[in-house]
Amino acid sequence: MFGHDDEDDKKDDAAVVAPTTDTTTDDSVAATSSDSDITDVTETTSTPADVTETPQPLAANEPSPNTSDEPASSDSAADSGLLDLKKQALEELSPLVGHLDQTPLEKFRTIMMLIQATDSSNLIKSAHDAAKEITDEKERAQALLDIVNEINYFTQK
Repeated sequence: MFGHDDEDDKKDDAAVVAPTTDTTTDDSVAATSSDSDITDVTETTSTPADVTETPQPLAANEPSPNTSDEPASSDSAADSGLLDLKKQALEELSPLVGHLDQTPLEKFRTIMMLIQATDSSNLIKSAHDAAKEITDEKERAQALLDIVNEINYFTQK
């Protein structure tokens, strides 16, 4: 399919039945179809030019729909307030992570979220300790790989 010749496509091609070479025509079929039937069908079909619409240019006095003369200062002030609150919550959460009732995997993910949200390498050792406590080997391997990637991020800044 789509330019690839694999075995399934070859099997599908082999299943196609070749047309027979019988050249006799059935008079009843020939009598029911006429040139006028074909003409009627072709006259009712539309061409792509019939359905294509040309976009109309905006009038000189109409404003562009995607532009605004008003600054987005209220949005940026609200965003700034939210970011300040997030920073404060992260600072308060950091020393309390050990008090959360979490599985080792959940604790690891929480610590990694703190590391990435604060862009600070201070908790890498805590993340490594949490990763070592993960019992599922596949999840522990992924956690250790995540730690290596974080260390690479911080050392290549």
